[in-house]
Amino acid sequence: MTQANVLSGVRVLDFSRYIAGPYCAALLGFLGADVIRIEKPGGGEDRFVGPLSPTASAIFMETGVNKRSMTLDLKHPESAAVVAQLVRGADVVIANMPPKVLKRMGLDFDTLRAIKPDIILTTQTAFGHRGPWADRGGFDGLGQVMSGSAFMSGTPGQPARSATPFVDYSTAVLGAFGTLAALYHRRTSGEGQHVQASLLGSGVASFSPLLIEQAILGLNRQPTGTRGQTSGPTDIFKTRDGHVITQVLGSGLFANVARALGTEHWLSNPDYATDELRGEHRDELCEVVAAWCATRGSEEIIDIMAKAGVPCGPVLDMEGAMAHPQIKAMGFLRPVEFPEFSKPAPVPRLPLDFSSIDPPQVRPPLVGEHTDAVLAEFGYDAAGIARLRAAGVV
Repeated sequence: MTQANVLSGVRVLDFSRYIAGPYCAALLGFLGADVIRIEKPGGGEDRFVGPLSPTASAIFMETGVNKRSMTLDLKHPESAAVVAQLVRGADVVIANMPPKVLKRMGLDFDTLRAIKPDIILTTQTAFGHRGPWADRGGFDGLGQVMSGSAFMSGTPGQPARSATPFVDYSTAVLGAFGTLAALYHRRTSGEGQHVQASLLGSGVASFSPLLIEQAILGLNRQPTGTRGQTSGPTDIFKTRDGHVITQVLGSGLFANVARALGTEHWLSNPDYATDELRGEHRDELCEVVAAWCATRGSEEIIDIMAKAGVPCGPVLDMEGAMAHPQIKAMGFLRPVEFPEFSKPAPVPRLPLDFSSIDPPQVRPPLVGEHTDAVLAEFGYDAAGIARLRAAGVV
């Protein structure tokens, strides 16, 4: 395996915070890009959300990998000249700000391409770049609730936001995907590009099957918690010592679960002949499975279902997830040292595997750890750097 150099020579300026922008930039870093995090003196806001140490949060430990850090006060009058100098030597700029803020900071596409015509700007907004809410800010939860996802994830009268900020992460992945497309396009056209992702767009795309169904059939589905509605029996079931999930889709899997439970008579019942019918009769099916699970331990159930070819797994807490043998076997979490920690942190690697590429995983940077080195690379001499520091620009 060789170190990833797919994006070797590509320089990324990351002005973003929290997840959608920073993880987008981190993904490019996994592929070998030189990612420079530009943050305000004292550190960006995402370092202090659920802090683990003076300058690192759990979010930052994941989204800050494979980056260098330089500080820059974007509100300082002299910062615009520094940004321009950085942009001249960069390929990609990433920023997750509303359009008006982007313009005010001098990070909008028109300003950047006036400096470097082939620059690629990748932005993540809450609601998209046009429409009545274009200039409003927001976080992952808004994408969940406005797409319909939170409504259907809850129970009647009680919508539920997922604890996993899947809208943020899907927006980050789409931003990285778009950036790669823009880089490929630039190779043949020489053109720069503004790649625009949004939390609301990602949320709508993730939840779209139910939106399409509603538009065509008008079923007006109501939430049923963890219980599936389009097939069955799918639910989270309580066992003697915990909980497991089964997901049954298609007549083949339904036959497998019926045989595993000793309920082969289900297979001749016309009420259970199709996924749609099994979804409609989900409660009676799930109640049988629930009673069967209640008398058995989780491992016994998982083993029976695995032998029957039925997707089934345990509901794990945080400790259980980190200790699970499959997660360990795949090495999804790697120990990453950080100077402010007394022990390594289990940080996700890039959850992709290549036949001959080993993506790097360099620890997140300290605040401004690389400011002098970055400025020197972009043409500033020692005296110029000292002057910027004395003026409070960096």
